Amino acid sequence: MTQTRADRSADLTSGPMLQKIILFSIPLAASSILQLLFNAADVVVVGRFSGSTALAAVGSNGSLINLLVNLFVGLSLGANVVAARCFGAKDEHGIQDTVHTAVTLGLTSGVLLAVVGFFAARSLLELMSCPEDVIDLSSLYLKIYFIGMPMNMLYNFSSALLRAVGDTKRPLYCLAAAGIINVVLNLVFVIGFSMSVAGVALATIISETVSACLVTAMLVREKGALHLDLHKLGFHAGTLKQILLIGLPAGLQSTVFSLSNVVIQSAINSFGSTVVAGSSASSNLEGFVYTAMNAFAQAAVTFTSQNMGARKYHNLDRVMRNCLLCAVVTGILLGGGAALAGRQLLHFYSSDEAVIAAGYERLWIICGTYLLCGIMDTLASSLRGLGYSVLPMVVSLIGSCLLRLVWIATIFQLNRTPFMLYISYPISWVLTASVHLICLLVVRRKLQKKGQNLQAA
Repeated sequence: MTQTRADRSADLTSGPMLQKIILFSIPLAASSILQLLFNAADVVVVGRFSGSTALAAVGSNGSLINLLVNLFVGLSLGANVVAARCFGAKDEHGIQDTVHTAVTLGLTSGVLLAVVGFFAARSLLELMSCPEDVIDLSSLYLKIYFIGMPMNMLYNFSSALLRAVGDTKRPLYCLAAAGIINVVLNLVFVIGFSMSVAGVALATIISETVSACLVTAMLVREKGALHLDLHKLGFHAGTLKQILLIGLPAGLQSTVFSLSNVVIQSAINSFGSTVVAGSSASSNLEGFVYTAMNAFAQAAVTFTSQNMGARKYHNLDRVMRNCLLCAVVTGILLGGGAALAGRQLLHFYSSDEAVIAAGYERLWIICGTYLLCGIMDTLASSLRGLGYSVLPMVVSLIGSCLLRLVWIATIFQLNRTPFMLYISYPISWVLTASVHLICLLVVRRKLQKKGQNLQAA
């Protein structure tokens, strides 16, 4: 099989797994953190130069954006799994079909999101009980943000294809360039032109366009199986079906989490703009811990998929154990550190002591227990890499969404405090991770028997 380039693509089916997982995940984590810096730059700049109302307007949109976007990000995960399996199986034709189908799907989903997000922004915010003093600015931010969604999706799908062959460095370089542009434009638009939330939204979509164009251009310049020919864009029915079978359940799972977060955000909104601003700042900080852990969950998907494609079933246990180890250690170090230094970190977002106190109440609960979320995500990702994408979706539907909705409808009503909202997160992580583990053990036992049968044959 003609490889993309030996120093960029990687065989993830042999050699020291822990070392390869770490080398794969560090650029991936750095890329995710840079993406978060887009949001962080938005939140910090408006919080410092436009006030707490603008801070609440920008920060409170996160759960709603995730609700609309995560379904399609899940589809990019499906493209990653299909491409990784083809790469492991040395199926060059399969990789070509996946590349063109995935990029087409990314652009199509981005346009759909742009239309829905732009026209439904205010109605969705009203459904979430967005505070009256925030809703106009929140709606403006959302409309501008969703205009850039085609480029956002193009980046996600294109970088997913590069990750499938072990290349996590070049997407990082693209985001680094875009991140610098985002910070500079934030300062220019907000401070120089007094554009407030419109300025940070515009800076974000410009920087996302840069990163999308750069990473897509890399696919166009590829010489091997990963080459993107813009004249061949279109859907290949068989490949599209595979992507949807894996990606749709994964996207629905993420959407389920986002739905429960939207419900929780609606409850947070009921406490007023100070608590909303504090929760938004805390949520932004939590994102850095989450993405660092989630890099190992994404590694579990790609490594598992390549080994499944190569039929190296004996590697699957090593992949899962090493990814879990890395996620737990990251959660302890970064999550614990954020919980201990929470008040100092929150000062980067606001100088209002009331906002900082409200943010810290959330931060120490979430970050102090975040390793549980890392375990849950890694186990679910291992299942998806094995081809069982519906199973973790169903488990998450019951263990996270349903539990949190029941919690808000019952226990929260008995004691309507932010603490009672935030504590539902670690409880749902424990229950969902436990069921994921049971499912994974059952699936792995089936695969072990399959491996033995193949060896006997």
